[in-house]
Amino acid sequence: MIVDENKYTNIPTEKFEFVNSGEKIHDTKFETKPIGYFKDALIRFCKNRASVAAFVIIILIVLFALIVPFTTPKSKATVMDTYYKQKAPRNVFLKENLGIMSGSKKLESNERAVLLELAKGVGAEFDEEEEIISLGASLDSYYQPVIKYKFAGENKLGVSSKAFYDMKIDTYLSVGFIYKTIEQSEYRKILEWEQENGKRVIYPLVDTANSYCVDANNANYWYKANAKGVPLTVVSNKNGTYDKPNGTGNDDVVKSLEFSEDLVLEDNYKRDENGNLVYYTYSGGGSTETAMYNVRILYYNYYQYINGFEPNYFIGTDSQGYDLAYRMATGIRLSLLLAVVVSVINLVLGAIVGAIEGYYGGAVDLIIERLKDILSGIPFIILATLFQLHLAKKVGPLPSLISAFVLTGWLGTSSRVRTQFYRFKNQEYVMAARTLGARDRRIMWKHIFPNTLGTLITSSVLVIPSVIFSESMLSYLGIASLGGTKNTSLGTLLSDASTKWTDFPHLMIAPAIVISLLMICFNLFGNGLRDAFNPTLRGSEE
Repeated sequence: MIVDENKYTNIPTEKFEFVNSGEKIHDTKFETKPIGYFKDALIRFCKNRASVAAFVIIILIVLFALIVPFTTPKSKATVMDTYYKQKAPRNVFLKENLGIMSGSKKLESNERAVLLELAKGVGAEFDEEEEIISLGASLDSYYQPVIKYKFAGENKLGVSSKAFYDMKIDTYLSVGFIYKTIEQSEYRKILEWEQENGKRVIYPLVDTANSYCVDANNANYWYKANAKGVPLTVVSNKNGTYDKPNGTGNDDVVKSLEFSEDLVLEDNYKRDENGNLVYYTYSGGGSTETAMYNVRILYYNYYQYINGFEPNYFIGTDSQGYDLAYRMATGIRLSLLLAVVVSVINLVLGAIVGAIEGYYGGAVDLIIERLKDILSGIPFIILATLFQLHLAKKVGPLPSLISAFVLTGWLGTSSRVRTQFYRFKNQEYVMAARTLGARDRRIMWKHIFPNTLGTLITSSVLVIPSVIFSESMLSYLGIASLGGTKNTSLGTLLSDASTKWTDFPHLMIAPAIVISLLMICFNLFGNGLRDAFNPTLRGSEE
């Protein structure tokens, strides 16, 4: 082809101009940072809101278990208070300001039971220089156990009667007065404490020798009454009017009780020959320091004298009189410790056995699998029972229970590791390492085992709620008992509450809620880890 140069116009060089003169022209590069396996798993886990929420709840429960024992006074943590056992949650500040957590209990009572509760508040306001106040006036007393009461009309059996009332009482104040034997030196210390704090602990003794005393063992019957508990300030005469008793002690004149808040009870306090009130009686001891006194005390103030604070129990008290919050904290720690120890041991044993099976295969795999078949056929509950009956006598209940969990607990982990080793042992990078002379141990733990971590972590986390549930079941059935004066478990708390929860529901509700939360949250947390460590989802946005 011949080109005619006359057909083309020559363009001078000066007509050309660079678009970006003086600048370096280069292609756009997209720079990305490599994301590791665990970082990618963390990103995916954080996108799972349910798992994150479950993890936060687990952390809060663990913090509760760690912090509460350090904030609980030693007296509430280690001293068993039999007078305040099985009491409902109570906090003085919330009771006074919001009317909640008052340690209250609802009762359906007759007039005499209502009168006895009201009389505790009247007796607590006793003052030698003042007259005894009426029942209605005692309703404003700080020590009045009756929070409120009203006419019920009929009882639960449907029997209509004016004598039945719905009553709500503060169970801590309802303890009222008790008899106690103390040393003379302790008696003097209590008197000094009374003067310093302006609160009365020691009250006059009740005259238990006359016919006006209803129950010589109950210090709350400080008023004169007949054998049926009807106060003698209300008597009936032939004209149908009511007069005060003449002091003859004739119980026949007491016909009925006309309950009224204007009622003023007559005291039955013990007095000496000169008519002075008696506050103690000598019961033994040789010296002034060792002499023992029988006294009548208001237990609510005596509790403050002993501990330095009023009874505050945010979750209530257990069946023995310990602070339930403290017992819950120790129970959570023991249950979690048991579960974590079992999980770690199962992880180690299962990983070793499963790796050996999956890597070597053949006869080794066949023999180990048959041994696993034998162990898997043993019912766990029978195994745990035998261990608690025999092994616990030598090593203790906790190591015995751990042994029962571990004996068969590693089987599932070993099977998962075995499967992963069969999957990866013939991969190209494993064959390359073997060709370069790597030993079996290095190939197993450096090249193959890291690929099983996701599965192992997930299975280990899911073992924890399973162990907690199994321990709770064994404790509830009475097969295992991890309770003691210092520590207990959640299952033991449930077992203790199993026969009392209808009357004292807080004993069952608090441990049941914690166990339920641990079960649900650990399962959600484990499911989140399973999805996060799933290699098929790596790099995905969902």
